[in-house]
Amino acid sequence: MTITDPIADMLTRIRNAQAVKKKTVKIPFSKVKFKIARILAQEGFVGEVKKRGKKARKSIEIELKYLPDKTPFISSLKRISKPGCRIYAGWKELKPKRGILIVSTSKGIMTHKEARRLKIGGEVLCEIY
Repeated sequence: MTITDPIADMLTRIRNAQAVKKKTVKIPFSKVKFKIARILAQEGFVGEVKKRGKKARKSIEIELKYLPDKTPFISSLKRISKPGCRIYAGWKELKPKRGILIVSTSKGIMTHKEARRLKIGGEVLCEIY
């Protein structure tokens, strides 16, 4: 079975792992997913992000964070631009309702804050808060 939207699959795996209070979640490796995971760690939504395995067996291991009352640190992971309906935004339109937007730009994958600072728009991949 091939996955048509690997980013949505990644977000769903994180959401499901948090629902059952797992400490870590393993996701099949890709450069895009690894960059998104590193942004989540950099912004404080998850703990450590590690590459595991070699060649075809590579995966990403993400340490999940919880609040003291055991509620997940991430309350929402929402895919915005989908393979069937791409959503693009100029740098002035990159304003999330809450949390952060992860944007794919000509300079790489970054948060909406970095994209606005560099004054570049791009494809809005997901919103996290």
